[in-house]
Amino acid sequence: MQRFGHWLVTPWRRSLVAALAGALPVLAFPAPSLWWFAYVALVPWILLLRTAPTGRRALYDGWCGGFGFMLAMHHWLLPNLHVFTFVLAALLGALWAPWGWLVRHFLAGTPGPARIAAALAVLPSGWLLVELVRSWEGLGGPWGMLGASQWPVEAALRLASVGGVWLLSFLAVALNVAVATLASIRSARVPAVAGLVATATVTSAAWVWSPRPDTEGRTRIAVVQPGVIQGAGSGDRRFAAEERLTRELIGQDLDLIAWGESSVSFDLTRRPDLATRLAALSRETGAGILVNVDARRADKPGIYKSSVLVGPDGLTGARYDKMRLVPFGEYIPARSLLGWATSVGEAAGEDRRRGSEQVVMQVGNGLRVGPMVCFESAFPDMSRHLAEDGAEVLIAQSATSTFQQSWAPEQHASLAALRAAETGRPMVHATLTGVSAVYDPSGQRVGSWLSTSTSTARVYDVPLAQGTTPYVRFGDWPVQAALLIMAAWCVGEGVRTLRVRRPAPGPRVPLARTTHESPARPGR
Repeated sequence: MQRFGHWLVTPWRRSLVAALAGALPVLAFPAPSLWWFAYVALVPWILLLRTAPTGRRALYDGWCGGFGFMLAMHHWLLPNLHVFTFVLAALLGALWAPWGWLVRHFLAGTPGPARIAAALAVLPSGWLLVELVRSWEGLGGPWGMLGASQWPVEAALRLASVGGVWLLSFLAVALNVAVATLASIRSARVPAVAGLVATATVTSAAWVWSPRPDTEGRTRIAVVQPGVIQGAGSGDRRFAAEERLTRELIGQDLDLIAWGESSVSFDLTRRPDLATRLAALSRETGAGILVNVDARRADKPGIYKSSVLVGPDGLTGARYDKMRLVPFGEYIPARSLLGWATSVGEAAGEDRRRGSEQVVMQVGNGLRVGPMVCFESAFPDMSRHLAEDGAEVLIAQSATSTFQQSWAPEQHASLAALRAAETGRPMVHATLTGVSAVYDPSGQRVGSWLSTSTSTARVYDVPLAQGTTPYVRFGDWPVQAALLIMAAWCVGEGVRTLRVRRPAPGPRVPLARTTHESPARPGR
């Protein structure tokens, strides 16, 4: 241990260890999917941060750990963005620098019970605020939130219906802080164990209290996944493959057929032949077809990605234009400054245009669906708003063909489980090339995933649910609670600082009296 501590004296070695420690949580996500590892994955990073010799070094260790976490979580971008992946990881990693300082502030040395108790509330709150900031679309969105690693755990999905993925992240960080405290500070074992017991109690109470979705009826939805189709004329060849697979669904008594993102590469008003073929498919299968058009529009300038509903009579007019675009993949932020990214990777040559509002579509048989496109399924607020607006089924149309051999398809498909559990609404994740998946209103898998090697059309019998989850009703209340905790701590620190700086009043000294002696009188 002493040798290891001596080894860390070298700044660059300490930075390397911090980056490796920060990268560990990625093992809790698909494809490894070691979900239980999320409860201890932060411990090595926390132990390193608490031993930082100065607050400045803790800031730097927090930054390095954040860099490692972001790079590991987005490593599959390297073949496309190349060196720019490192630039993005370094910029986003800086968000964890203040968190690193907080860890040292609370856990350095031998903290007392009061400081440990405060750490169990403030450190998870600080982590949650980091996730809140990086959830902004312009910074890449909420891909890889720590709580999202718990997508296959039934108990965690139940908690997600109460406080969303935010609550799961908060609890996971709190557990990591308690374990790190138990492992490194003997005198703090009592408050650390108390923190673990409190976390378990709150979790159990939420488990018992959280309402279960009331299933009511079912709907039959088909997903068409054509597989990887590239090369010259890929747009027409992909459409022909999707058309062939859709015809296999005739006689299946369907309510909706969902195609993946960019399943149609032409504006259907410019290609009425394709619109006519889609309408014929709708008549033959007896179901509406939700396609996704990635093309330059005829009625507006620019390229849009749009979910378009086609019925037996052709285009129904129901359309949703993607609102949240993938940075660098679909647009370049501050293109005048960062446009050089197109020369070092496969960044967007032309910015896609944004939609202005979410849409709930009537797709037939009284079924109301809320479409999202690609990584919009990572944003919990979008699915929550669709549920509020009356969507009975959430649908995400996606395409991850660029990253077929990476962890990205599995990571993306897992997000739908959380969105379903949060809203109490089933969710369909339909992709061009896999992984496609369907989840029931509690976030449990319906049927099997369609892997990246599969080309097929699959029918899912999807249960519907009624009622409103606490998360849909109350929104992102864990984030608001974290803000209040951080504000209260900042006020407390400010008051404490003022008390320290104010000079203590000295002892009272009685006023000195000056005696003026009278001159001696003669004769005395």
